[in-house]
Amino acid sequence: MIKLTNISKTFGEVRALHKVNLNIYPGTIHGIIGENGAGKSTLMKILTGFIRRSSGNVIYQSKNINLQSPRDAREIGIGMLYQEPLDFPLLTVLDNFMTGGSSFPPSRQRANLSRLCSDFGFDLDPDCRVNQITVGERQQLELLRLIQQGTKILILDEPTSGISEKQQDLLFTALRNLKAGGTAILLVSHKLDEIELLCDDVTVLRHGEVTAYWKRPFDRDAMLLAMFDTVPESKPTAVNYTAVEPVLDFHKVSSGKGRSGLNSVSTTIRAGEVVGLAGVDGSGQSVFLQLAFGLLQPDSGRISRSRESVSPAFLPADRLAEGLVPGLTIREHQILSSNIGPVITSKSGLAKTRRAIKSYNIVGSPETAVKDLSGGNLQRLLLSLIPNDVQLILMENPTRGLDLQSASWTWEQLHNRITPDGTIIFASPDLEELLQQSSRILTFYNGSITLDTPAHATNYRQLSRAVTGEKDPAI
Repeated sequence: MIKLTNISKTFGEVRALHKVNLNIYPGTIHGIIGENGAGKSTLMKILTGFIRRSSGNVIYQSKNINLQSPRDAREIGIGMLYQEPLDFPLLTVLDNFMTGGSSFPPSRQRANLSRLCSDFGFDLDPDCRVNQITVGERQQLELLRLIQQGTKILILDEPTSGISEKQQDLLFTALRNLKAGGTAILLVSHKLDEIELLCDDVTVLRHGEVTAYWKRPFDRDAMLLAMFDTVPESKPTAVNYTAVEPVLDFHKVSSGKGRSGLNSVSTTIRAGEVVGLAGVDGSGQSVFLQLAFGLLQPDSGRISRSRESVSPAFLPADRLAEGLVPGLTIREHQILSSNIGPVITSKSGLAKTRRAIKSYNIVGSPETAVKDLSGGNLQRLLLSLIPNDVQLILMENPTRGLDLQSASWTWEQLHNRITPDGTIIFASPDLEELLQQSSRILTFYNGSITLDTPAHATNYRQLSRAVTGEKDPAI
């Protein structure tokens, strides 16, 4: 067992944690919940040795231990599956599996990978490069790597964000098997359905402090009250824009990029639409967005943009690796997004940054490095960098890893930032979010659009069948 007692952490003037107590037992799944910025990620980073606590004790097997680095945590069997996979995209699945492990020859490691894949029902090609597999498969690979290294205490940070329902089912089965084998699991999640389904007990954090602890069965309303003080309202439905002139036209566009690429896709996006892109991860949605933004060029076909002079805003799925610069501060990002001039001083962008921190509720100071921000705060920072009155916003998983209030707030900000005839195109694995926020939904399967429908004319059942390639008689 590991016991955390009176753990506190400050970053300058920001108090991230205050006297947090937590007990972790073998053979249990312990849920950690709280709104974004509540201190969940900071607590997990302390437990994994990535950052040092300001005060308090970590007790392992009745001894007070000092976790100075991730190596210290790994040596006692602590491993973490991060929201953004920590892997090497240009290396193969097997190369990544071997990273940080023993010096077994590749042939033995290949056999170990095959055995573990079979044990957990995963289908990973050892010779495929990691940048060619889906987020869910990268997560599976990282989980197997941690198991191979003898992890006894497994921490998962928002593990189902951005993965398909099938991959989620595989993950849940794997977690139950690990629990049965005596592994202690900490599940950090904002999805209360997951907490109720998997967890034996749950701890709630708010403003860096423990506000509640329960063993199952759990009370949904009580958990929400402990997280937010008040029960949050459901997500607002999308603004009822009226589609007018074409903004983006795809005519028989094909691309070999990504897992499925695109296969002769034709569609027209009009000004005023909120278009949701549905599909299992890797079905073509990401490639569609990158082509729409101009990051990729089609192998064949034609893409026409009616507003060539307008610079669209693009929020990628991997906020830290693709959307931001980890080593730079919040202020430096605000400077990069502004026309401040050729001379930059210690005060450049300071007023603008303070306004952004206040307006977007970013937990941090102007000089906080973005690599130290939680997932929710990374998303808030990205939103603050969107130009005023933008006409086209493209997004991958816009509310990935966000709690209910933060997700609702994010959509409110998006609708406020865009012009009255502006267009939003977003991909999400959350079918409910697609139904609630879209005026129109495009469903992708194996690189093709299999369904193009107004959001009000479809439902969860139809979409869930369409994303797996099944035809629903009601469609």
